[in-house]
Amino acid sequence: MKRAIVFPGQGSQVVGMGKDLAEAIPECKALFDRANEILGYDLTAICFEGPQEELNKSNNAQLGIFVASAAAFKALQLKQAELDFDILAGHSLGEWTALYVAGVVSFEDTIKILKARGEYMQAACEENPGAMLAVMNVDGDALVKVAEEAGCHVANFNSLAQTVLSGTTESIEQAEILCKEAGAKRAIRLPVAGAFHSPLMQPAADKMDAFLAKINFEDEKVPVLSNVTARFHENGTVKRDMINQITSSVQWVSIVQKLAADGVDEIVECGPGKVLAGLIKRIDKTVAVRNIGQLTDMENQ
Repeated sequence: MKRAIVFPGQGSQVVGMGKDLAEAIPECKALFDRANEILGYDLTAICFEGPQEELNKSNNAQLGIFVASAAAFKALQLKQAELDFDILAGHSLGEWTALYVAGVVSFEDTIKILKARGEYMQAACEENPGAMLAVMNVDGDALVKVAEEAGCHVANFNSLAQTVLSGTTESIEQAEILCKEAGAKRAIRLPVAGAFHSPLMQPAADKMDAFLAKINFEDEKVPVLSNVTARFHENGTVKRDMINQITSSVQWVSIVQKLAADGVDEIVECGPGKVLAGLIKRIDKTVAVRNIGQLTDMENQ
């Protein structure tokens, strides 16, 4: 069997994520403890106890999802030691989790990267205010044309039935009108701080460029698919791809189609929630999908 493991991005955070794993498995608890030490504050308490409003803040959500996802992967390794995998991928910040698991960046460096990433993106939101719009049941190619006409951008090709637009508030307002004209049954404003995965995030990308210059990147031990290209990262291009990721569309539909085309039989989502599992099922029903986010997920499989 050919298997891929994928990791969720921002939006999957929920109070209590990773708590049962940390309480039951010392190696998982050690990841949360180490994150607290690196950060100098109690991220664990925010993840385990909330409140949800605090966890929803970009810096806490990104860091918390990473540590909870890393803990889920560690638990999977310990509980199902015979399980092997061939490819890694992640949605937005989840791509950093994939790179960590692939041995490209250390746990400590990933914590530092995501702390900086969250801060830079928040600052870019304040510098360049914007909005995001999730559009249901309109073809992605049609929404590319809507985005061009409205002056916004496609942030996420999430599934064949869901695409997210990102841009200035004015451009998103115009896109809402155009989406209705294009036959969209639902178009929902997302409760986010700004226009992620759009050129409005360029200040964050510029800062990340300088920050990543100080980080040591190793060669991948397992192939990782890029959000930007939906192709495998090549040695020497990872830093540039991850800088471009901040302003580029997340090509999740193409990533899942690439996994299927490469003969992947099963995709395992490691991390809180089941967002990616749901999206994958909508993209390709022939691939088996399961989620590992809690201790019971491993006991029931």
